[in-house]
Amino acid sequence: MTLAGPSPRPHRVAVLALDGLLPFELGIPQRIFRRARDSEGRPLYEVLTCAVREPGPVTTDADYAVVVPHGPEALATADTVIVPSSYALGPVYEEGRLTPELAAALAHIRPGTRLVAICTGGYVLAAAGYLDGRPATTHWASAENFQRLFPRVRVDADVLFVDDGDVLTSAGVAAGIDLCLHLLRRDHGTAVANDVARHTVVPPYRDGGQAQYIERPLPQPQRAGTAAAREWALARLHEPIQLRDMAERESMSVRTFTRRFREEVGVSPGQWLTRQRVERARYLLESSDLSIDQVARDAGFGTAQSMRQHLQAVLGVTPTAYRRTFRAGGAEGTDMADEVGEAGEPVQAGPGKTEAAA
Repeated sequence: MTLAGPSPRPHRVAVLALDGLLPFELGIPQRIFRRARDSEGRPLYEVLTCAVREPGPVTTDADYAVVVPHGPEALATADTVIVPSSYALGPVYEEGRLTPELAAALAHIRPGTRLVAICTGGYVLAAAGYLDGRPATTHWASAENFQRLFPRVRVDADVLFVDDGDVLTSAGVAAGIDLCLHLLRRDHGTAVANDVARHTVVPPYRDGGQAQYIERPLPQPQRAGTAAAREWALARLHEPIQLRDMAERESMSVRTFTRRFREEVGVSPGQWLTRQRVERARYLLESSDLSIDQVARDAGFGTAQSMRQHLQAVLGVTPTAYRRTFRAGGAEGTDMADEVGEAGEPVQAGPGKTEAAA
């Protein structure tokens, strides 16, 4: 009898606990990643919490401290390092430079380690030079200061998070949940991320960006929203949906509906609809034996070619490649026609359909 080899070590996530940390944000990686399990119930991640100097108490912005069990040496063992925010960043926040202790802690991180920042934790990555020349985000209220201190960073204050491959940043507080769930989807697919989201009682994907949360100098008057139109569209993603049809659901002109939609959701109706169809396609590719053509029709893309273009633009992979990675059983059940269709000319990731015919 052949004995199975040892199970691979779970992906190790190290969370750097800074003095003045927000306990809520420190707990996000623990809650999200430690809940993730494979199909046999085995943990997919191991989460360690590390102090900047040595194991022991770390101050918070609350009326209590937290005892952190690991020192900065643990960062050297991590596959992913997460830096939550702090209200005591001092020279990092005010001058854009690391303290000697923080620089020494970050020096333990191995090259190639994935780096993640939640909220103002992005200041630490920027001060260390990890964000030079890269897109990034932070809490909208800190974005102007962030850009002033780090002019080489391309700051986008309107989004909930930015995924730049091996370096990822999020907006404030709850956006850290969005980013961690995004990492679950990226690493293990939507089924794992959705399971964790359900048990955490949060949406697996939030629409829009930070723009919908930014304070306005004058209160907006009470007026009709676009929620009913979104609900109506989600129920018929497999059908052609015109922008005017969504506007009519709310008894608005197309122009007024588009403006209200952006204000509420943070993106245009066409962008939102495309994202919902991409998420529907991901779910079907992972959970069903449907052909690529049928998935494209059921997700509302119409043709396999259109779906390939949109998945290439959003995910950077073809439908067949995505299914191989995330569907239980791997490539089994993949049609030869799907293979041939995706082995031809390279698909250019275009902007997709117009909003009027999304």
